[in-house]
Amino acid sequence: MAQVLGDGYLPVLSEHRRLLRAALTSHGGVELFTEGDSYFFAFADASAAVDASARAQRDLANHQWPDPNTRPLVRIGLHTGRAEPHGHEYASPEVHRAARVAAAAHGGQILLSAATAAEVRSADVIDLGLHKLRGFDGRERLFQLVGPELERQFPRPRTEGDSPHNLPCPVTSFVGRVSERAEVEKVLATNRLVTVVGIGGSGKSRLAAVIAADQVDHPSYPDGVWHLDLVSVSDPGLVAFALSTVLGLRPEPGRPIVQTLVDHLAERRMLILLDTCEVQLGPTLSMVATILAGAPGVRVLATSREPLGLPGELVWRIPPLALSQSVSGALSDAVALLTERMAAARGGQQINPADLPHLTRIAARLDGLPLALELAAARLRVLSARELDSRLHAELNSGDPLQALDAGSSSHAGDGPRHATMQAVVTSSYRTLPADAARLLRWLSVFAGPVDLSTVECLVGADPLHPLTVLVDKSLVQVERAGGNDSGIVYRMLHPIRGFAARGLAEAGEESAARNRHVAWAIRELDRTRQGPDGKPVTLSLYSLDPLAPELRAALRWCGTGGSARSGLRIAAGLDQWWRERGLAREGRLWLYRLYARLAETGEVVPDAELANSFQVHALQAAADGEYPEELRFTRRAETSARRTGDPGLLVRVLAGRSGALRDAGKTDEAERSCREVIGWAAANNVPADALFAVFNLAELLWLRGELDEAADILAAARPYEQMRPVERGRRTVDLLLGLIALKRGDLVAAHEHLTVALRSRVSYGFHGRTCVAIKAIAARCVHGGDTATAATLFGAAESLTAKLQCGPGVFGSYWKAQQETARRQLGDTAFDEAYARGAAMGIREAAALALGVEHPDLASDSIRFAEVA
Repeated sequence: MAQVLGDGYLPVLSEHRRLLRAALTSHGGVELFTEGDSYFFAFADASAAVDASARAQRDLANHQWPDPNTRPLVRIGLHTGRAEPHGHEYASPEVHRAARVAAAAHGGQILLSAATAAEVRSADVIDLGLHKLRGFDGRERLFQLVGPELERQFPRPRTEGDSPHNLPCPVTSFVGRVSERAEVEKVLATNRLVTVVGIGGSGKSRLAAVIAADQVDHPSYPDGVWHLDLVSVSDPGLVAFALSTVLGLRPEPGRPIVQTLVDHLAERRMLILLDTCEVQLGPTLSMVATILAGAPGVRVLATSREPLGLPGELVWRIPPLALSQSVSGALSDAVALLTERMAAARGGQQINPADLPHLTRIAARLDGLPLALELAAARLRVLSARELDSRLHAELNSGDPLQALDAGSSSHAGDGPRHATMQAVVTSSYRTLPADAARLLRWLSVFAGPVDLSTVECLVGADPLHPLTVLVDKSLVQVERAGGNDSGIVYRMLHPIRGFAARGLAEAGEESAARNRHVAWAIRELDRTRQGPDGKPVTLSLYSLDPLAPELRAALRWCGTGGSARSGLRIAAGLDQWWRERGLAREGRLWLYRLYARLAETGEVVPDAELANSFQVHALQAAADGEYPEELRFTRRAETSARRTGDPGLLVRVLAGRSGALRDAGKTDEAERSCREVIGWAAANNVPADALFAVFNLAELLWLRGELDEAADILAAARPYEQMRPVERGRRTVDLLLGLIALKRGDLVAAHEHLTVALRSRVSYGFHGRTCVAIKAIAARCVHGGDTATAATLFGAAESLTAKLQCGPGVFGSYWKAQQETARRQLGDTAFDEAYARGAAMGIREAAALALGVEHPDLASDSIRFAEVA
């Protein structure tokens, strides 16, 4: 005040002294000494001291000062104790205790020690709890005097405190996040400003509060850990005032509150937790910058939906809760949170182990987002885990998982309206977006999974970097690495956010344009899986389709409901082998039926060649699914459409498929005639490669009849055609069939070499269904070679994998059964069953590695080739 008033300070100080002395002496107070603007008065009676102090505060408040801002704010502290006179002073620690009580007060406040309060029981006081006074052991209970014309609202007393913090006390347990806690604590130790960034409901506040609580007794923060939730600050101009109140500071007349704050913090070492900074981002940023510049001992841990953007800030983006189990087999963090909250929602009832698979899927469908899991647990009061799992599955497919989560949520639940529902959480962030970023968020909802920058650019038709950066900063889009540390960056939306954005896409009238562009992108990516970097065809690898499958399904969904059925049929044709080799033939048939219905609805024209190809794909899916009448029906439709095109290659491919349908229907003689006719007609029309499927069917029929020489001859002739066709050569069907022919001939060496070539190629290119066939064939080779234990293990693995892939026994089913029976007889039931069980527990790569590790016959001790060398 002296600095503010300058020459006008002395009159104010003199008037302040006059008013205080008059009030205190009028009630019997004796002035012992003065130090600056401080006074020490002694009273013979505690009640008189209390009355004098109250009068002093009222007189100071009611006096007409030259300027209201120049009113002196005086803090008064009272203590009662025994003291021995010494000269003109009292020699006693009670004098120092009285001074500490006064120092704990704020301007305009009167504090009483417990001893004084006990002497004046009639006084109206508020118990402020126990506080540690500097220089004294133990804690002192302090009371605030209240009454007419006395100010009532003050910050916490200005004392040291045993645990100097004001962190909120959580009402629920904190689950998981062990590695995240350690990581944030590590970066906080070396950075003065750490901002935990994430979408609303991602658990930022809980994580930061737990980390801050861990720092309360840390030697780096002797002056405490202090928390301010910016949600409680309604006016941007009050941000610094709010933090000052938390720290026990009062505004100083004529000085900016930020300067008072910095002066207080300048020599202190503490941690400040600023929660939910995004609600007052501008003033918070300014305040933090000033504090960091003027208080070198202060560190700030902030939470926000977007970075503060200050120099030196370390932005730590909070990931969703882990979805994978720990190494010890414990529940993942996401499932652990869901199960604990579910038990609480059901009155402490423990979960049924049968619910765990459903809870695991629920956690995955919600991307491990803590708020979404909390809301899901609340729904489990009225739904079973299976029912909620089913609802979320259906709503995720429709693009809107928020319905199942937000149904019945109260606007007063949880942390208030902002976190009452997922809709409210995402809406509060969405409203802060500029127009271009909001549009990009809506359009990104058409993607089912992570995408790279070039894909986003393709979708919007322009450079998306600026709006994409905004979405990342606002935590509405996650940034991830596509693979290892050297891989590129991809962008991903969590499912609840995608559902919100998809709804906004439809409401904005942009859905058709965005989804049609996504379909065009999906078709182009599908075509690229069959091309090398130079654009030339390469051997088809189904592994290239695995990561693309979610996007292709999303494109198919739109094609079957609001887009082009013709585009959908093109995608279905590209997924033909992937569906069959992944055990998804039934899914493929359902997509095709949806597309047929869409065609009937819109009347869209599809060329006969494309229809023939689609019907052929449908027939193959039906065959893989064991629906042989359906297979034959769609083969005939394909033939009808193919004949209208006049394309001999297409017609040969369709007729070759028809021979397979006849064989599957048990009409082997008719199937054989059809195969020979197709092969002959293809040769006559100079399209022999298109009859490859008929060649394979004929070779299998000949193998079944034991006509091995003819089968071997037609396969040898077909090998060049297989190599010419990139979509088929990875299957190495010629080698697989030649290996089986060699087995029947008793040529173990040739069988081994052909079958290992076929297996290695099939597993390398992702043909899982056909890999199982090759593993069975090598198991049969082991039976012929006398290694029945390995044969039993391989049969167990292949049969188990075949069942998981929902594949039928195929044309060789009776042969596999006979080989297994032979192995069982030679090995014995117990040993066979044990080996079979070991195989059944294997994955496809483990089983393939075991099969490929079978010793070559030439290396056996009784090999005929060793005899020839000798």
